[in-house]
Amino acid sequence: MNKLRNELQQAAAESETRRHFLHTCSTGLGAMALSSILGSCGFFSKESSKNNDVGAASLSSEPTAPHPSQYLPKAQRVIYIHMAGSPSQLELFDYKPELAKYNGKDCPQALLEGKKFAFIRGTPKMLGPQGKFAQYGQSGAWLSDYLPHLQGVVDEVSFLKAMYTDQFNHAPAQLLMHTGSARLGRPSLGSWVTYGLGTENDNLPGYIVLASGGKQPDAGKSVWGSGFLPTVYQGVQCRTDGDPVLYASNPNGMDRNIRKQTIDAISQINQQQYNDVKDPEILTRIAQYELAFRMQMSVPDAMDIKSEPQYILDSYGVDPAKGSFARNCLLARRLAERGVRFIQLFDWGWDTHGTSADGAIEIGLRNKCKESDQAVAALLKDLKQRGLLDDTLVVWGGEFGRTPMQENRDGQTLPFMGRDHHLEAFTVWMAGGGVKQGFSYGETDDIGYYGVKDKTHIHDLQATILHLLGFDHTKLTYQFQGRPFRLTDVAGKVIKPVLA
Repeated sequence: MNKLRNELQQAAAESETRRHFLHTCSTGLGAMALSSILGSCGFFSKESSKNNDVGAASLSSEPTAPHPSQYLPKAQRVIYIHMAGSPSQLELFDYKPELAKYNGKDCPQALLEGKKFAFIRGTPKMLGPQGKFAQYGQSGAWLSDYLPHLQGVVDEVSFLKAMYTDQFNHAPAQLLMHTGSARLGRPSLGSWVTYGLGTENDNLPGYIVLASGGKQPDAGKSVWGSGFLPTVYQGVQCRTDGDPVLYASNPNGMDRNIRKQTIDAISQINQQQYNDVKDPEILTRIAQYELAFRMQMSVPDAMDIKSEPQYILDSYGVDPAKGSFARNCLLARRLAERGVRFIQLFDWGWDTHGTSADGAIEIGLRNKCKESDQAVAALLKDLKQRGLLDDTLVVWGGEFGRTPMQENRDGQTLPFMGRDHHLEAFTVWMAGGGVKQGFSYGETDDIGYYGVKDKTHIHDLQATILHLLGFDHTKLTYQFQGRPFRLTDVAGKVIKPVLA
């Protein structure tokens, strides 16, 4: 209690200092400074609401409370599965029999001149597809033998086969995919969604992140950060081993009643401070303290898969004693059932350059598919049988594609088969949540190098996701540093042909 009393006294002293300056500065600089600060921190004026911009977070005392979308949504939540490192579309989805004819031949100079690659130097050899392709489902979609389980649910999927990006290195490409900008500091897609819609379950975070593969994405936690949005909208990473969220448990010797009294006292102090200075981050602080208290009961329940029947565990390929991508897919379904708005799965290890067996097209990529294919297919089936797929949008993909050429470095052929980063063409797929079933949009050329029909940019994908959630992506904005920002910056169009 002494510590709490000291914090109150310090906060009061700091508040008095600010008020003294702002209220007694006769030149008016205090009011000007305050106006500038508030204007750059996301405070909304009546003008913004007249323009139909969405200011869901303006000054609400419950910033994560459910908010209505602009129009009737097709999807209520998103499960975004990101394969960090980027799987090769040429081994999985984009069947190119012509490419096999060029296998082992020198790459034509026309494909190299004026192009930038992460590692390729000199003249590499062309590399034919390593998977065996066939058509599956009523849609006749082409899939390789790398994905035997996805073959059984392919009629649920819409493929975007001519995606392209502006970045060929992992960290900036991941940032562009998830924040709309290759630079640090922008809010992530999940943050924009929870900012615009709030959460359906006030006992759980609206945005939860589950990571597998042993490492974080190359761009780090910024890919689920809130950027300049209030931090209440950032993703909460849950662990699959030990406490799901660090430091959420009560300290030794403190029972739940004492904890509740402490939280109430802290909230009263923070509310007094907010009444004085109107800093939106204070509301975030209040909300996070209270959410952390509620999470002590709700998160362990949501993350405990012991209640799942054995046939469900078997369908996903889950070992209850181990954390894994398969376990995270099952947890994603459990979180979707409980009203979590945005569930982000990151799986590291899909960067197949050919420098090692783990990073080889013929070995490492097959192994990663074995680890993930069954669980992804089971997730789609499980959501469908529970009536959740209709209003849950599932997105799967990496940050860019892979080259039709075999990677070399300094003109030397690598010991295993591998492909360099490629920004001109790659594949992302979506399922459920208002997209067409058994549909393919976009085409690449005969060797999978360029998109030649119905190309779609990352900003188009982002605009489409927001559209399915009931938002015009040009209207979901936040005032920061003197101008309105949005996820898609000044670009992006909804990919209407994929909409159901």
